[in-house]
Amino acid sequence: MTEIEPVYGAGTLLLIAAAAVALLLFLIIRLKLHAFVALVLVSLLTAVAAGIPVADIPDALLSGFSGTLGSVALLVGFGVMVGRLLETTGGAQVLADTLIARFGEKHAPLALGVAALIFGFPIFFDAGLVVFLPIIFTVARRFGGGILRYGLPTAGAFAVMHAVVPPHPGPVAAADLLGGNIGLTLLLGVPVAIGAWFLGVHYVARYLGARYRVDVPDAVFGRMNGGRDDGAEGGTDGGGSTATATQAPPRFGTVLLILLLPLVLISLNTVVSTLITAGTIAEDAVWANTLTLIGQTPIALLLTVLVALAALSRGRFSMAQATSILDDSLGPICSIILITGAGGMFGGVLRASGIGSALTESLSGLGIPILLQAFFIATVLRVAQGSATVALTTTAGLISAQVAAEGLSDVKITLLVFAVAAGATVLSHVNDSGFWLVSRFFGMDVKTTLKTWTVLETTLGVAIFLIAALLWLVTG
Repeated sequence: MTEIEPVYGAGTLLLIAAAAVALLLFLIIRLKLHAFVALVLVSLLTAVAAGIPVADIPDALLSGFSGTLGSVALLVGFGVMVGRLLETTGGAQVLADTLIARFGEKHAPLALGVAALIFGFPIFFDAGLVVFLPIIFTVARRFGGGILRYGLPTAGAFAVMHAVVPPHPGPVAAADLLGGNIGLTLLLGVPVAIGAWFLGVHYVARYLGARYRVDVPDAVFGRMNGGRDDGAEGGTDGGGSTATATQAPPRFGTVLLILLLPLVLISLNTVVSTLITAGTIAEDAVWANTLTLIGQTPIALLLTVLVALAALSRGRFSMAQATSILDDSLGPICSIILITGAGGMFGGVLRASGIGSALTESLSGLGIPILLQAFFIATVLRVAQGSATVALTTTAGLISAQVAAEGLSDVKITLLVFAVAAGATVLSHVNDSGFWLVSRFFGMDVKTTLKTWTVLETTLGVAIFLIAALLWLVTG
């Protein structure tokens, strides 16, 4: 649904948004109302309070819900299928063992984070996290220490790549709107993302993982036969696979091939799309359009599921058993998908209410340095409506005229993109669908997610901004 003309001023809309968030937290934390029900209820009340016409409220609700489900449901569904196949056949254990053998138990979180930084180059946050879940769970069960010790560095790595590095949509759109050089954004974005991850994620995750102990949830991937708790989780080993008990697990090369396949396909999409945009390849080239199609993230993951079935089934399970395995993988994620969609509904209602337009009009003349202004505006928009991409693009559009008037260099414009990305990263909370994805996959309640994921996203955003500000000073 398109944004309506704001009925109230920015101050009133901000109060409505703040009251909606407070009510949502009260319903979930204090009254223990199911998150899906609470999100839909608060979205409805917010739409009414913000003055969205009654006839348009259903569209406002369903637009945000369906838009989020359209991007999340297929990715999560296919992703957990791949993860379940790897977990069932022992492939996740093989990869975990190999990583630990190379890096050692002490550096397991670092190994997972570095791997996620590499995989996060072409893969979006939610898709990358889902693909890595069985590896995170396996390592956490083997060495103990709770899921956050391993999950936060990995999720943070995907988050920083999604926020800062092209070809992810936020930085690409921001660079384009500000008149920047996307190639330079990519070249500078990689070292900035790595530095911000070390400063704002790696060390912070070590502290948060030690302070907040969250046992590895069994809902998405059940325990594997022969697994080991090391005293980390309660209960006994059960569930898991029939394959690993009697058949040799797949080779490391096979597991790596399955995990790299979506990376390669999505990378081909990115490269070919860029060349088409640049005019190097004709738009009607059949081979190019074919590569673009199979490199779309849902299609790439679908093909990965088929390859995983072919590569892992031989001598381990029949197609009838494969159907049962895939069915088992989908059941536990229904709640996750619905809650994530409802989070998108809440953010969509806030956007449809016109809060973005009202804020941009009131913040356009702040009279502060442009780098700080970019960070501050993106932060306000991020907190108000939830979507990092919307905060990125809206802020870039707002300051684009000022950037053009000042005649900044390509390097300075690129640093402005990073400042906007920093503001669009901080303070992930209940109106952000990513918040619910992390919360449910890692088995955290809302209060714990606020104390961990929200804090981690904030330190990550601040680290991105500090690096951008330092480079701004150095470049003169």
